Amino acid sequence: MAYKTPGKGYADVADHFRKLIKDGELAPGELLPSVAEIRVQFDVAAKTVSRALGVLKSEGLVTSRGSLGTVVAKSPMVITGTDRTARIARNGRQYAPGEDSTDHRVMRRSVHDGDVCQALDLEPGDEVVIRIRTFRQDGRPTSVSLSVYPPRTVAHVPELAAEGRMTAGFFGPLYTERTGREVTEGQRTASARQASQDELDALAIDAPQHVAVAVLVTQVTFHDEEGPVGYWEDVYAPGTKMPVPK
Repeated sequence: MAYKTPGKGYADVADHFRKLIKDGELAPGELLPSVAEIRVQFDVAAKTVSRALGVLKSEGLVTSRGSLGTVVAKSPMVITGTDRTARIARNGRQYAPGEDSTDHRVMRRSVHDGDVCQALDLEPGDEVVIRIRTFRQDGRPTSVSLSVYPPRTVAHVPELAAEGRMTAGFFGPLYTERTGREVTEGQRTASARQASQDELDALAIDAPQHVAVAVLVTQVTFHDEEGPVGYWEDVYAPGTKMPVPK
């Protein structure tokens, strides 16, 4: 693999390899270049490389294998749906090494959730298409992803209402290709709440019914020039680490 992005300090070096790991271009168990190679690549001192690797180790992204060098950790951070979309745009990878998705469900429903109605500028009772899937890392459920699309979006991308996983990419590129309107990401927010039983089941969490399990939830709404076109929500298993957008 070629490493061509130069940096000037330890933070630049750490960010370079962090992005490669996040994008799945460096897989768990894969060796990073040697300290000497990184020094040449970035034209930095050995101390700078050591500090950069220390940052990555503190984040749980890499681990030392002694004389073998530094390798990508087995369980790197779990990324959000929007970060996954950005990764696809950069390198075409829908899944990172060891990652997959299961339990894909597609349904048409009348929406009554106040937050979703507000996000998509809908009235309670309006029909939407809902897509749900569970993402896993090395067979372990890490997040439940839900996306909701209003009728005008589905009219342009009817594939969103079809059963099974989307194989032609996410709705944004298809929507833009067919409408000529760019899709932009709104402000991503995060909050904690009690998990529903469906979410506990999807995340393989065995908790007594009287015990409340807190989960982290991220939400984001997508827009074009005419209004909202989609709402995404990701629910993360307790203990899951995820990067926070800069």
